[in-house]
Amino acid sequence: MTAVAGDGAAVTRLGSGGPWEAVYGYSRVVRAGNLAWTAGCTSTVDGRVAHVGDAAAQTAQALRIGLDALAEVGAELADVVRTRMYVTDRSYADEVGRAHNAVFGAVRPAATMVVVAGLIDPEHLVEVELEAWLGDR
Repeated sequence: MTAVAGDGAAVTRLGSGGPWEAVYGYSRVVRAGNLAWTAGCTSTVDGRVAHVGDAAAQTAQALRIGLDALAEVGAELADVVRTRMYVTDRSYADEVGRAHNAVFGAVRPAATMVVVAGLIDPEHLVEVELEAWLGDR
């Protein structure tokens, strides 16, 4: 992760070097006080979509990317309080939900799943966002 210009003591913004961050002007993860949020995470690895055609594997990959980003600002799996999942077809809901459960079943954050018309790359089947509360850390 790389720090984004303009960081202050109260807000930390980190980028992963992903292909769209600099072009579109966003950070992979932002921490403000005891809250942290990820940008939308997909299964893009080294600039390419991983697990083409497999919504469950794309979900698992996207969640790993999001959790790794949160770890960069001090958050752990148990700190995640909300997730959002965007799927390109409702037929993916069950496999995406089960992949989410495999990671968050014991944590049980508030969660939303929405069917969308499409994502930035047509091979993306799912995108996820994570929010964490770090308490007094």
